[in-house]
Amino acid sequence: MHNDLSTPETVPDPGRRSFLKTGLGGALFLGSVSLTAGISGCATTPAGLQAAAPDGSGDYTFRFLSTDDIVMFEALLPAILGPTLTEAPEQRRHDIRATIETIDAGIFQFGAPNQKELRKLFDLLNFGLTRATLAGVWSSWKNVSTADATAFLDRWKNSSIGLFNQGYIALTKISNVSYYGQPEQWARSGYPGPPEWAASALPQFQTPS
Repeated sequence: MHNDLSTPETVPDPGRRSFLKTGLGGALFLGSVSLTAGISGCATTPAGLQAAAPDGSGDYTFRFLSTDDIVMFEALLPAILGPTLTEAPEQRRHDIRATIETIDAGIFQFGAPNQKELRKLFDLLNFGLTRATLAGVWSSWKNVSTADATAFLDRWKNSSIGLFNQGYIALTKISNVSYYGQPEQWARSGYPGPPEWAASALPQFQTPS
């Protein structure tokens, strides 16, 4: 489970500074990966309207996340949220979908520089060559188990490479804030709601109560 949230001193202000602090070398590398991913046919454009799901979720129009991004988060969220997610299949699918929609809505409200950084990160994780060599994930995301997703997150969390550390922080931060920003999850998980500093730091990912 990877639900560690930053302290007030370390939460980035997405309106003022880089959300993904990669440095010049990391930015250039991510840029080249993103370009290659687009050329190779990875889905990098927003997924658009997604029809209502069998779990009762309504229609939703994705404005940032691509179809590949959605599949990636479907694999990562069980590893990031751990036992917080219910084991009841239908409710579990609903909660994952709702969290992914919140992630999309939140990123869409980011400024263009942060959106570009996250797009490059997601492209790195979706492009087969870099996903395998840099993330150690050899299967496509739809075939990745929760154990494999957890192992990937642990590698990036404990890596000596700053780009991987920042990628881990970005993935877990937006996932946790998007999940716990949904008031419907608070009673279910025994969570009292996000601390004020966390809610004010990333208001894009909060849903109204």
